[in-house]
Amino acid sequence: MEYSGPRITPEEADRLYDGALRTYLYGLEDGKTVIDGEGLGAYLNHSCDPNCEVDEIKGHVWIFALRDIAAGEELVWDYNLYDDEAPAPCACGAANCRGTMYSEEWIAKMRRKARINKSERKLKPPTRETSGKPDRAA
Repeated sequence: MEYSGPRITPEEADRLYDGALRTYLYGLEDGKTVIDGEGLGAYLNHSCDPNCEVDEIKGHVWIFALRDIAAGEELVWDYNLYDDEAPAPCACGAANCRGTMYSEEWIAKMRRKARINKSERKLKPPTRETSGKPDRAA
């Protein structure tokens, strides 16, 4: 099944969906194109233990089965979200659930960023704003 919909720029997607609680956007590998999903493919849910996977072939996004899927079984794929810091909790219930819809690579990147920020804060001397001590009158 193809993940289809109008193709827009990332900037347009940001403008259209700023503050939206839910989107059906899929960013293509070129980094310049986002599919504003519609049709059946856009409504497949996330799971950390998916039975489908997504593959981009010549600018088209296809959803393929990873295994035989029983009649009536929900089709799910791992969203592997990236490029955001907003919470994206996962409640898929899989034994291997990450607790988030972000990719393992993105989670690792955010952890590295947090460690660097923490290290930088330790290196900086406290200022009046961060020391918690009131300013003394001059």
